[in-house]
Amino acid sequence: MEVVWLLFADIVQKRWGALGFPLLGKQKKPLSAVIKEVCDGWNLPGPENYALQYTDGVQMYITESNRLDIKNGCILRLTKAPGRCAEDLFKGIQSSDAGVRCDSLKELAGVSTDMTFAQEFISRNGHLLLVKIVEDSTETFLQKSNVIMTHTLKAFMELMYHGIVSWENLSTVFIKKIASFVNAKPTDASIQQVSLDILENMVLSSQRTYYSSNEHASLNMNISDFLTDLFLLQNIIHSSGSVQDEMAHHLYVLQSVTLNHQELRMRTPLDCYSQEQRDILHGLRQAAFETESENSLSNERRRSLCAKEFKKLGFSNNSNPGQDLVRTPPGLLALDTMFYFATRYPDAYSRFVLENSSREDKHECPFARSSIQLTLILCEILRIGEPPSETGSDYHPIFFSQDRLMEELFCVCIQLLNKTWKEMRATQEDFDKVMQVVREQITRTLSSKPTSLELFKNKVNALNYSEILKLRQTERLHQEEILAPPVLELKERLKPELLELIRQQRLNRLCQGTMFRKISSRRRQDKLWYCRLSPNHKMLHYGDVEEDSDNPTIETLQEKIPVADIKALLTGKDCPHMKENKGKQNKEVLDLAFSITYDVEEYSLNFIAPSRTDFCLWTDGLSVLLGRDMSSETMRSELDILLSMEIKLRLLDLENVPIPDSAPSVPKPPSNYNFCYDFSQTEQ
Repeated sequence: MEVVWLLFADIVQKRWGALGFPLLGKQKKPLSAVIKEVCDGWNLPGPENYALQYTDGVQMYITESNRLDIKNGCILRLTKAPGRCAEDLFKGIQSSDAGVRCDSLKELAGVSTDMTFAQEFISRNGHLLLVKIVEDSTETFLQKSNVIMTHTLKAFMELMYHGIVSWENLSTVFIKKIASFVNAKPTDASIQQVSLDILENMVLSSQRTYYSSNEHASLNMNISDFLTDLFLLQNIIHSSGSVQDEMAHHLYVLQSVTLNHQELRMRTPLDCYSQEQRDILHGLRQAAFETESENSLSNERRRSLCAKEFKKLGFSNNSNPGQDLVRTPPGLLALDTMFYFATRYPDAYSRFVLENSSREDKHECPFARSSIQLTLILCEILRIGEPPSETGSDYHPIFFSQDRLMEELFCVCIQLLNKTWKEMRATQEDFDKVMQVVREQITRTLSSKPTSLELFKNKVNALNYSEILKLRQTERLHQEEILAPPVLELKERLKPELLELIRQQRLNRLCQGTMFRKISSRRRQDKLWYCRLSPNHKMLHYGDVEEDSDNPTIETLQEKIPVADIKALLTGKDCPHMKENKGKQNKEVLDLAFSITYDVEEYSLNFIAPSRTDFCLWTDGLSVLLGRDMSSETMRSELDILLSMEIKLRLLDLENVPIPDSAPSVPKPPSNYNFCYDFSQTEQ
């Protein structure tokens, strides 16, 4: 078919011009008739076995539904029709020759990106053939034929992306096998990567029906159980190399999905009529206090004793403590964490309760009230209940060292809360202040990315109340220093120079270029493209690249847009590619989307930035090219940092010298200017 493509390219140049294509001026003619005309012109029999396909970029087939999208200047080639190609590959995959199988799977992984081909191949149950290859694979096969497995998984992933077949129809055997590819140490990195991608899509698909189906909920749990082991901790997170963006995204998704198993309990209020839940409440009470046998007490005496002990436990409604857990969130999750602490660490639990019950009423730290609020804080910090985004990559390494992170964090933090309460010498009126300090302690410690619970425990306890006060005071003094009127005036004088420095940095960053991902409404794709600004700042060059491409040169990027033709910069929901998928994009994707329109706003180049930082750098740089002011939060942050550094350098000689709010007053002029030193007079 390569010969046919060369002949066809020659046809394009001879009959329709170098910038034309065979459909130009023939859009009203049926596509089949155009293909027949081309085949007849070159004596090719069976025009029904041929189709037209793009030669550049994503090599999609031309169909009646997308033919109007062809732009002037596109070059097409004549190739095998999707049905014929699907049939040939279906047979090639089943060949007894390993080389033929490998080549067929490799080609399949490439052509499966096209929807038309995918429909043809899936209609022949080709996707089930790929599933069978995975299910029947053995460890020996994987070690000897990892290339075949890589192509198989990539082809399967591409086919599933089109949404023709549901992710929820996959068997448990297949899921376990994919998970085993992630956990197996000898596994090739490419197999590991695509396996995580498959698992991510299975989890996200089943999560949409989490509440309506126990089967799908258990699927999420099974996948997490298969993956959350020492392999991830030792071979990915603790490996000598840094975690790549794609792997960080998969770890983030796994963490998010696993933690979201707590969402159902978090949003479920306590049922005051549930005997099981009442028994847990009374179990908490009995574990804290060694009371006399309740069976010998009268009902009135028993109720009075229970109310007294529930009050010591810190319940607001001591006669009916279940009412404290009706609020959602945290709902039943607060009961779960309290019960876990009481049963997992009974000595620490008893010590907490008894220590506070012996204090004065106004100084006791209420265990139940504190636990409910702490559980809510942990839910907010860990983002329980928030669906994973398509671009998120912020994960906590500590998550992969614990089977029950939420509960274990609670056990550490509830004891931290008691410690902080004593350090602050708090009373009941200070409850909210204590919780704010505890939130700050947890947030600051988690931001340092501890890799184990023990490390988190040591760091968070070292960050005591006095340390928090020091940090706050340092930040406050810094803020006060930079707000003095003379300093503000100096800042205004320094701003133009520093803004010009930032503008030059933005243009240099655009010249360096960035790799972007093409993201659809269904998935986080592996299709990559690169865009960079020419050194003379007159052209934007862009084009598709491979995963392993490292800073491609301008010459390798086939497409370009003159900067002078750029008409507008659009962001967020105003972007064309966000309008096309209205209602399907989450806020995080919207926050990373931007577009430029050019050629009298007829065309647009659409971007999804890899991160918020890249979004800010590119939108700032494009604004500079368009002669507009930069407005990103990154620019404001960098300007503040540069101003702060410059101010500090200039004020070094004024250390410990108070800066007045206003300049000293100028003295009044003298009544006359008749004064001069007489040098002729000698001093006596």
